[in-house]
Amino acid sequence: MTLTWQLTALQMTSAATPAENLMQIRSLLAQIPAARPQLVALPEGAMCFDGAVDANQLLQEPLGTGSWQQQLAALAAEFSIYLLVGTFPTKTADNEKFAASSLLFAPNGDLVADYQKIHLFDADVADGTGSYRESNRTAAGQKITVADLPGLKLGMAVCYDMRFPGLFQAMRNEGMTVLALPSAFTTVTGAAHWHTLLRARAIETQSFVLAPAQTGCHQQGRQTYGHSLIIDPWGTVLADAGEAPGIISVAVDLREVSALRAKMPVQRHNRFTSEFL
Repeated sequence: MTLTWQLTALQMTSAATPAENLMQIRSLLAQIPAARPQLVALPEGAMCFDGAVDANQLLQEPLGTGSWQQQLAALAAEFSIYLLVGTFPTKTADNEKFAASSLLFAPNGDLVADYQKIHLFDADVADGTGSYRESNRTAAGQKITVADLPGLKLGMAVCYDMRFPGLFQAMRNEGMTVLALPSAFTTVTGAAHWHTLLRARAIETQSFVLAPAQTGCHQQGRQTYGHSLIIDPWGTVLADAGEAPGIISVAVDLREVSALRAKMPVQRHNRFTSEFL
């Protein structure tokens, strides 16, 4: 069982053109540390962001098949990493909507886990975009995903999900030790809530948090907050990417999770369970 892992977040300013984004991903992967095993996470919308209204529909592929997913799988194999693709649009039964799927590829290129974003960002924000309605074109997911990696239990969620702590308590109940939260926060909501929410998720689940983010000004003028984070189970920020594209990477010892949970067994102390509802 492997207890020392390298956690790496790629911070990107993704374009609407998948080929351009794939080149950016490869360039960033060339900069990651040599340590293995390594979990590398891409932000939400890594392959297509802020394009035309039908950009994701044009990009979407059936889950687990298609040329773009094959190229992402090939990168995982080339760099011998676990590669978490923040979101990629996959086909659903509703031809009008795609699923925002988070995809986990193993070092041999196999797709070993997937998650479809459950909570969709339908909100009005005082920024240059103003109104966001993800549910117009995105189908909400229906399942919780905690993936088994060697010595690591990975909870998979996306962006707006982080505002709903019940999801992460369910993941903690399934043994999660690392939580991945690829995101594309707006500059307004990011400045107000990003660090606070992510540190809270780490503290309450006593898990490491790996949160890659979009950053900067994108094709249609949308602005994202950046500040990709890696956080330990005590809530300490181990790395903050700031506002420029790039990477952050930290070697973590997963024994910190079990040690903290033994000293402060909050899950066992939790009295607000179904027996009280």
